[in-house]
Amino acid sequence: MMAWRSIPRVLMVTTLGLGSAWLAPGLVRPARACGGTFCDAGPTAMPVEQTGETILFVVDPTHVEAHIQIAYDPETEASQFAWVVPVTALPEFSVGSQLLFDSLLSASVPSYGRSTWNEPCDLGDEGNGDGCDEGGDGAADTGGVGEKLDIGGGSEDPEVVLATTVGAFEVFVLDGGTADGVMTWLGDNGFQQDAAALPILEEYLAEGHLFVAFRLANEAEVSEIHPIVLRYEGSEPCVPIRLTRIAAKDDMEIRALFLGDYRFASSNYAHVTLNPLKIDWLAFGANYRDVVAMAIDAPGAEGHAFVTEYAGPSAIVPSVGFVEPQWDPEAFRLVESPGDAIEIILDQGLVGSVPPLGECGGTHPLVEGLLARYLPVPPELPFELLCEDPLSYANQVDPLAWDGNGFADDLVARIIEPGLHAEELLTTWPTLTRLYTMLSPNEMTQDPMFHATPELPEQPDLTIRGVRNQFCDGHTNLGLPDGRLVTTPGGVWPDIAPDSMPWAETIAFLPAAGAPVIEVDNRETIDALLDEWNAMVGPPRLPTSPASPACDGSGGVDSVSGTTAGADEPGSSGCGCRSRGPAAPGGMALLGLALLGLRRRRGGPGVSSRSS
Repeated sequence: MMAWRSIPRVLMVTTLGLGSAWLAPGLVRPARACGGTFCDAGPTAMPVEQTGETILFVVDPTHVEAHIQIAYDPETEASQFAWVVPVTALPEFSVGSQLLFDSLLSASVPSYGRSTWNEPCDLGDEGNGDGCDEGGDGAADTGGVGEKLDIGGGSEDPEVVLATTVGAFEVFVLDGGTADGVMTWLGDNGFQQDAAALPILEEYLAEGHLFVAFRLANEAEVSEIHPIVLRYEGSEPCVPIRLTRIAAKDDMEIRALFLGDYRFASSNYAHVTLNPLKIDWLAFGANYRDVVAMAIDAPGAEGHAFVTEYAGPSAIVPSVGFVEPQWDPEAFRLVESPGDAIEIILDQGLVGSVPPLGECGGTHPLVEGLLARYLPVPPELPFELLCEDPLSYANQVDPLAWDGNGFADDLVARIIEPGLHAEELLTTWPTLTRLYTMLSPNEMTQDPMFHATPELPEQPDLTIRGVRNQFCDGHTNLGLPDGRLVTTPGGVWPDIAPDSMPWAETIAFLPAAGAPVIEVDNRETIDALLDEWNAMVGPPRLPTSPASPACDGSGGVDSVSGTTAGADEPGSSGCGCRSRGPAAPGGMALLGLALLGLRRRRGGPGVSSRSS
């Protein structure tokens, strides 16, 4: 358990604007841009690699809301978390909801599953086996991992146009100056710099960007870290990825989520559909991530492409449960003793039995951080004592740390208001889009931008199912969802024509209006190579009766029980599972998605230009 200590209350800002608390310029301390460009400013500074990003854009007719997910290693010192975000307009800031990210990611992750048909081999067989194959991971991990950027700048000092505190974070907005000047300001205020950032910063400054520098507020703990929301006027989301290349790993995963009236697509990156013959269907798509990596690097995409993992109703995401009705902040305002506060906390269910193991814990990700601030206890005291013997636990609390009004304010600002806003977003916006890509540092030369695509059809299928056909003479094949049949001798997935088989089925540009513009179409090549394979190893045969009854599969690491798609369709059933990626990668201190771009839309409605 982390060491809890008494922490001074941080001013909460839940509505954005310029009427914010300015921070004393002398209150600076070293900080690390974990997962970003820069490192700890101390004598043992070392690089921290960026491994992934997850961001949610909420797009209405006049504004864009960007929700940045933040993941972290709880063993990392809180003072090391800091990062910088380039923006093109002064945004409003607020606290985001981690539960919203959890729900969006778990509800929209795709999976590869299959059902099984067995030929009847004796008179006692009804024609189908039980058909239950164990479902395995069918998609890349859902854990959106954030990354942080620290920026540096030119020869003239930038102007600090806003200094405020939002939840657990101090926020500084820098305007103007030069790349050297931005670098100097960051260094003077405890942010380490990287000389490799200078030319990239100059590019952003020339394009009119401001820079937002974030870090954990003084003495805040990692248990208080939460998503950050930036809201700005415009309609064109952008992820400025160029700064990321300084410290990113190869094939860094990026997930972009969108809530709006329509499906979204990139306006300057290609759209790739995967060659289903490259997916290992017998292993439930365990090689999905590798297939995506190869497909987006294919000629015609050149590393700048996205895969659409979901585009359909947002109703798949539960819109309740972010805030419990019994959570009443006003009940804490007149409470004077830690014991009385703990009694109310337990009565309201802010602490209790937490699934899946039923251990004592906070029922919201930020509750334990609030307890560390307002009800600190000695580090050796087990948290479970709070549930088992609340009075003994209360006797160990530092009574001088309790502040009823402060606890109530933070409960509202960090938990209740973000949760209510999350519920509002899911009930307001009918369409959810989930895009996925991977970029290596040498590919981070162009910032991906996005636009609505009202005329594109939905892509709502999350469980992509095939049918494994097994015959009495040992012949096996697999029927793909698109109708192709693949002979599978030996019960293993074949690597068909490895030197010739494309990884991408199509590569297209998805405009804001009109049909997709297909730039690379490999479907005929794929069909021809499949025909050659089947002719060589034995033509696949069709089953003579429907596939087996629906079943639930399970398997793979961090997975849940299988989910079927179209199980009510005659003659088919499916098994598979959706991967729940880890909340944060082991051994890394990563802050979510510090590569957010705020860009005003240029050009009229329905007009987009794709740059190469």
